[in-house]
Amino acid sequence: MIEAINLTKKFDDIIAVDNVSATIKKANVFGLIGTNGAGKSTFLRMASGIYKPDSGSIKIEGEQIYENLTIKKKIFYISDEQYFFKYATPEDMKNYYSSIYENFDKLKFDKLIKSFGLDSKKNIHKFSKGMKKQVSVICGISSNVEYLFCDETFDGLDPIARQAVKTLLVEGIEERELTPVIASHNLRELEDICDNIGILYKGRVILSKDLADLKLDIHKIQVVFENEMPIELSEKFNIIKNESRGVLNTLIIKADRDELINYFNSIQTKFYELLPLSLEEIFIVETEGIGYDIKSLII
Repeated sequence: MIEAINLTKKFDDIIAVDNVSATIKKANVFGLIGTNGAGKSTFLRMASGIYKPDSGSIKIEGEQIYENLTIKKKIFYISDEQYFFKYATPEDMKNYYSSIYENFDKLKFDKLIKSFGLDSKKNIHKFSKGMKKQVSVICGISSNVEYLFCDETFDGLDPIARQAVKTLLVEGIEERELTPVIASHNLRELEDICDNIGILYKGRVILSKDLADLKLDIHKIQVVFENEMPIELSEKFNIIKNESRGVLNTLIIKADRDELINYFNSIQTKFYELLPLSLEEIFIVETEGIGYDIKSLII
């Protein structure tokens, strides 16, 4: 488990992370969402033990991370900006990381390099941005660490590579209780993989929730009423959003699912169905409820 308590980091007069508290459960995928400059990278670098907090604390398994070599061996950090040794090949990086991580799986590394269609003998600096990201992810997955910190990992990857990386993360969770923390500015990229999501804005966490809990009481309904929308509907339920296109109404309602279905079964409609909400729709509802316009914060 990762636990941050009142975590703060400043760079001169800029507060990059401002009094952040968060708990990240083991073997869960945690998505850290925010625009550029929101503090995502700084948070991950403190979680990796690269930066020392100015105040507050961040611990893994109850231990401080900074200058803790035992804990750092359980962490692999994939930065947004890829770095490799000059003239290094994937083979060189395999040999380097296997000297640091005692459980590094060279056979897995070779298999993944081949699966992604990469040349293990080619200078990485000649690779495209997406290919460099693939090498970083393969190094992280092959290290067999317990905590994998990914900073904009999907940025630059094509759709097939993105799905392959997500599959590898899920396999790591199932096989060895891997805990991935993924920082991104894109909600859509994370909605099919994350268990929990936190939104950072100007260094502060403005929302942190379990996705399953979020989806329990927010529902989208498309409905064609027999006549007009019953007045009692808005009296009985909290209608967050109501859009009409001709006779078709799209409603987003906060309510118990069974109670909502029973109600619509009891009134006259020509048609209605419950639809899944996207992660973006859910967070628009939640953040607007606490005074933020997520549409201006997140892609």
